[in-house]
Amino acid sequence: MLAAALAVGLALAGCGRGGGTEHAPERGDRAVARVDGQTVWSSDVKREAVSQGLIGEGEPLDVSSDLFRRVLDEVVDQRLLASEAVRRKLDKDPVAGRRLVAARDRVLGDMLVESVVSDAVNDNAVRGLYQEQLKLAKRSEEIHARQIVVATAAEGEAVKKLLASGASFEALAMEKSTDAATRFNGGDLGYFTIDVMPETYDAALKAAKPGQIVGPFPVEGGFAVVKVEDRRVEQPITLEAARPQIVRFLTYDQIRDLLEKLRGRAKVEVMVKTDTPAQAVPPADAPKTGVSPALIPPAAPAPMPAKGVKK
Repeated sequence: MLAAALAVGLALAGCGRGGGTEHAPERGDRAVARVDGQTVWSSDVKREAVSQGLIGEGEPLDVSSDLFRRVLDEVVDQRLLASEAVRRKLDKDPVAGRRLVAARDRVLGDMLVESVVSDAVNDNAVRGLYQEQLKLAKRSEEIHARQIVVATAAEGEAVKKLLASGASFEALAMEKSTDAATRFNGGDLGYFTIDVMPETYDAALKAAKPGQIVGPFPVEGGFAVVKVEDRRVEQPITLEAARPQIVRFLTYDQIRDLLEKLRGRAKVEVMVKTDTPAQAVPPADAPKTGVSPALIPPAAPAPMPAKGVKK
């Protein structure tokens, strides 16, 4: 980080006093410090905080906050290091010159990407892709059920008789169920798709209708008596929940298209041989090309032991 800070600081110093102009670089900007006569603006501090991942792009940063002061101190240190490097004529070193060029390239490249992405990745684009993928997505059926787990099949039959005589399922679950995960919420398993449940649940609940009580059937830890409360089509992921994934996809898509266009009209000669052809490497969390993240359903709960499933 120190090397990167020094490189950027030298780049600023080499561009004419590193942003020391007395004219605010951005509307509403505010001078927050001076280092040997050079102004440090609040936007400089915010930019550094964003680059470190301390705040998100566009998020506010209160100049009176401890975080602002800490990042301001780091920006001041960068300016001091850059000034001292210039005093020692390190900016005249050929190696430093190449690093300054590389730093400049990174900054300009980032600015170009930000400009392209901000124009293309907007609310209309996010909503459009979300609606498009809703039409394509296949949704399974969800079941809402409650369960009472007891030690033996005979105890399960006794529970069914109590239910048939009008006893409350929720009260019996709290009184008799041995499943610690569900007994204190009335045996409620919440909504789930049958594929996340053990096979015995699949067989017992596949044809069960809302209001029907099935079992007892063997499960891990005993026998289960299950009441089906509801069946419905699986609910789609909401726009707000899908938005971060969609934004990442659209962002990567724009960067990929931009690079393809630039490479298409440039003459790039690779002077070394490699075992595999060069190709763009997407960020680790980017969706696969051509697959919209809106197709990715909310993370399904992992299959739970037959003793019970948390909501």
